[in-house]
Amino acid sequence: RDVLGSRGLGDVYKRQNGGRAMKKVLKILGIILLVVVLVLGGFVAYLSIREYKPDEVETIDVSASESRKTFSGDTVKLITFNTGYAGLGDNADFFMDGGKKVKSTDEDRMNENMNEISKFITDKKADFYLLQEVDQNSSRSYSVNQVESYMKNTNLFGTFALNYSCPFVPFPFPPIGKVNSGILTLTDYTVSSAERVSLPCPFKWPVSAANLKRCLLINRVPIEGSDKELVIVNLHLEAYDDGAGKAAQTQMLFSVLQKEYEKGNYVIAGGDFNQTFPGGVDAYPIQNTETWTPGTLENTVLPAGWTFAYDTSVPTCRLLDKPYDAATSQHYVIDGFILSPNVEKVTVETQDLGFHAADHNPVYLEVKLK
Repeated sequence: RDVLGSRGLGDVYKRQNGGRAMKKVLKILGIILLVVVLVLGGFVAYLSIREYKPDEVETIDVSASESRKTFSGDTVKLITFNTGYAGLGDNADFFMDGGKKVKSTDEDRMNENMNEISKFITDKKADFYLLQEVDQNSSRSYSVNQVESYMKNTNLFGTFALNYSCPFVPFPFPPIGKVNSGILTLTDYTVSSAERVSLPCPFKWPVSAANLKRCLLINRVPIEGSDKELVIVNLHLEAYDDGAGKAAQTQMLFSVLQKEYEKGNYVIAGGDFNQTFPGGVDAYPIQNTETWTPGTLENTVLPAGWTFAYDTSVPTCRLLDKPYDAATSQHYVIDGFILSPNVEKVTVETQDLGFHAADHNPVYLEVKLK
């Protein structure tokens, strides 16, 4: 017999084979971890390379508006409407608001919502329609070009500016996927020029690679018999930030508007501010501070002589934590307008559409140029 004995040899054999097995397991785990790191790193690199990085100011082609009407008179009618890419109707909830869904509607319902939005635009006469969250070739809206659809269905000329473009948004699960979306201004009038003006982005890399790049869409409309221009600004400010992004974007917005007014122009800005207008919280108190809460706007933040135009009698937005319930859903007043000192409000009315086709109600405004 060996000095170790048969039992001793068996123990050594087991230890040696156990060690080899453990090394093999660790090696496999290391390979798996390396593959995961390489895949994730490659994906982040791909998104970074493909990241949408617009210039500070970009010119938008308006040649198709040349055959349209020339604006005259001193009354202007506008509508602002966040269409929610026709995917956030009364049946929808959304994960960013505390709901569960990522894609909140099927294709048939999306087309129904789009038709309802188009019909509203056609029936509710206005000079300018400022739409937000309009998709082009996005997974969440079944790759439908909503820009072309709204222009075709309403027979109106449109200028469009991207504020969200990503080949694949990787979160949550299932992921959002491809997004191309922005803001659209529709009109029947000739537009002399249009620009996309970038707003400050509060998100840092790598989050910024798959996030929104907010902007202003500025349309300049010549006025017959006048050397002044009617400047229409479409906007959609930050939603899911810590508040600093909205504040910086609002400050830049005021700066841009003031410069236009100092040129002698009539200036009207409208859209989704993602901030409650004065009196909005009093009309629709916040039920749960753990859910999405908008920023706040006060009259004191306006440049001298400027005014807000909004309506608190009907909510302009609802929370997407669940399908819509008129009695219990959280409401907000975050959609409206800003008017330069030489523009006087005649009437402003939120149109109560029951949030059937979108999570926002449109706001109608009529003003008089002084």
